Parts: sequence; structure tokens; C-alpha cells
Amino acid sequence: MKFRVERDVLAEAVTWVARGLPARPPVPVLAGVLIEAGAEGTLTLSSFDYEVSGRITVPADVEEPGTVLVLGRLLADISRNLPNRPVDVVTEGAKVQVICGSSRFALLQMPADDYPTLPTSPEGSGSVDGTVFTQAVAQVAVAADRGDTLPILTGVRVEVEGESMTLLATDRYRLAMREITWSPVVPDTSAVALIPARTLAETAKSLGAAGTVEVSLAGAAGGEGLVGFEAGQRRTTSRLLDGEYPKVAKIFPASSETEAVISTHELIEAVRRVALVAERSTPVRLRFSEGQVAIEAGAGDDAQASEAVAATVNGPDIEIAFNPGYLLDGLGALGTTFTRMSFNAPLKPAMITGQESADADIDTTYRYVLQPVRLAG
Repeated sequence: MKFRVERDVLAEAVTWVARGLPARPPVPVLAGVLIEAGAEGTLTLSSFDYEVSGRITVPADVEEPGTVLVLGRLLADISRNLPNRPVDVVTEGAKVQVICGSSRFALLQMPADDYPTLPTSPEGSGSVDGTVFTQAVAQVAVAADRGDTLPILTGVRVEVEGESMTLLATDRYRLAMREITWSPVVPDTSAVALIPARTLAETAKSLGAAGTVEVSLAGAAGGEGLVGFEAGQRRTTSRLLDGEYPKVAKIFPASSETEAVISTHELIEAVRRVALVAERSTPVRLRFSEGQVAIEAGAGDDAQASEAVAATVNGPDIEIAFNPGYLLDGLGALGTTFTRMSFNAPLKPAMITGQESADADIDTTYRYVLQPVRLAG
């Protein structure tokens, strides 16, 4: 095998495809990136860990077609640090020579014949705007469980009905849901997929900049148990989580007694400052009254902090407490100038939504529901 490729093209391709390589692969070959140089002048790089696959195709000047397998993270580190000149890659015996200017690296070939066959992506189900999809995934994935007690809660539930796509995640303490529109191949498409949140977040972030993301949902021919994403020359698949996701949509409050509209930036900054004195798992207290929300943390002999932020409050005064990390996660995911917080009682779930102006109508395309913390005493 022998080919020449631009340094930036190689570095970007290897970095993308190697991003999900396991730190401790179950078998050594899974630490590798498979490089296939085609006679038509293309270079295809692939990775697979039995759960997630990645494949990218880039242009190259191929003199001798061939296939090699080399350590992915090492090749990514090398390619990012090469001088800004064309890179020549050639096999010599058991080694792969990487030459760029006066820089020369010799990498050991791994047994490509032992590399598993990448899964075939399901048939395309539709497409979605990359920017919208990336934002939606980020807003929802923040609420997914990060532990392994209940593996099903580490996923994001993606449901499509016609042109509507709904993403939902929960870790039992908070619940996030975002509704977006997409363009299905079949107008009356109906499907549900439970995708690992971490994989979905990384995929959306890496593909969203391409403009349009093609989505292939499970249930299509040959794709049972898989979801596929494609943007430009980048393709990835992920195995879906098994199990019945809890019916949590009923948790969203249908009405509220008290509503407050606050500047998102001011609220985030105030909560962040006050939370500095909150010990691990200690809540921050929010007291809503006419014209303001008072934020407090700490009590007794502990360090204490308080701050007030202007707010438009409609309804009875209320005092409610939250885990500050969970509250900041929700506020940070909004992406809007103002935050609307809706309450019914100090111990009933509160709902957070965003809006661009202080007097805008309520927008429920993104909803973040947070379970309050019971105050001692």
C-alpha cells in the first residue's frame, strides 16, 4: 500500500474515527484504525468496538491500493503533530511508514484479517438539520443517568411520528424533553429507539457541523438493534439499548400555581456563586416573591451565601430547593435569554422552559423538569 494525503485531511479523519476507540479494548485489534486505500483515489478509515462504529472517506493520491490496521490513538497523535506538508504512507514489511517532510514514523502493522466486519447501517429513515439536532441532543443528554445501576436510563429515547422527532432522557431526579421537526423518507414514519446518551451526544456534536444529518433508525431491513447517522463522508452506527423505557411523560406538569421569568444569564451566575458554599449534595434554596428570587445556601455553623435576582413572579410566593448541579445543567441547556420556572408546590416537580423575551408566550419545545429537595427541619 502506498498513498499521499494532505496533513490536515489525514489528521481530521484519523482524529474523528479514533475518537471512540476503547481505552481498554476487549481484544487488541479493536485499538486499531483500519485504513483502506482504494484505486479510485479514496482513503477510508474505520473503527469499531462492537458497540459503536465509525467510518470516514477522504480523497488521497493512491499509488498502490491496500489495507492496513494500525494503532488508532497513536496515529491520531502523530498526524496532528506533523508539519504542514503532504504525508506519504507506505507499507514496508511488517511496518507502516509515515513520512512528512523530514519527519518519519514507523508503525507496527496489526493483523487486519482479525478485524471484525463493521455492521451495516439500517436503511435511511430521514434527515434533520445538523445544528438543530446537535442542540436538541445536548439539551436532553444532560439529564441521562451517568451511572450503571439502571443501564436503560443511560440512554436517550428518540421517538419519531411523521415529521416530529421527540428526544427524552431522565435519571429519576430530572427529566428533559425536546421536540424538533425532521424530514422522514416515508411521511407516516413511526419508530422508537433508545440510544446510549454519551454515544448520541458525541455523534451529534461531530456530525452536526456538516449541515444535514441522515438518520437511520432501527427496524429497517438489516438494521434491527442499530441506529445509523451519516453526514458528508462520515458514517457511524451504534447498538441500541434493550428494555422498556419508563413512561415518564406524565411527570410533566399540566398546569402551575406560580410562574417566574428571570434573565437566564443572571440566574446562572447567581446560582453558581451561591452554590460555592454548598457542600456536596447540599441544596440551594430559591425563594420567589414579588419582583425577585432570593437564592441562598448554607445554614447554621456552615458557610452561608445569598443573592437576589430580579424576576417577574405571577402566583403565590414559594420557597423551593434544588440540587445546584442539576439546576445549573438545566439552565445551561436552555440557550435562551430568559428562563421561565413553573411551580405547584415546594415538593412537586418544577418545570423549566426558555424564552427569548421577558413577555414571550411559553415555549414548550424544550422542557426540563427537576425534582425538588426536601429541606431539613
